[in-house]
Amino acid sequence: MGARLKQYLWIAVLAGAAYFVLNNHIIFDGKQPYLLKKSSLHLHYTFYSISKKKPETVLQIDMLRKAGIGDLLVKLGRINEEEKSRIESKYEY
Repeated sequence: MGARLKQYLWIAVLAGAAYFVLNNHIIFDGKQPYLLKKSSLHLHYTFYSISKKKPETVLQIDMLRKAGIGDLLVKLGRINEEEKSRIESKYEY
């Protein structure tokens, strides 16, 4: 009985970890990670580093832009609100 319960607990932990990975972008700026909620469950851009990328390059990616990476770039001081609006309007359809 205890072995079966332990097996179910491991399955639940693995399922929770899989859901976390499918549901969040993990953005790295140097060694510091930041979490952004994904707009849908997928594995695209789950792990992404912005440390040596220009803000415009990062904001070109639709999935990250929809998740709110522009707000993160503003919070980190990489761009200001006006630059964010200008770049986002350039790539929004």
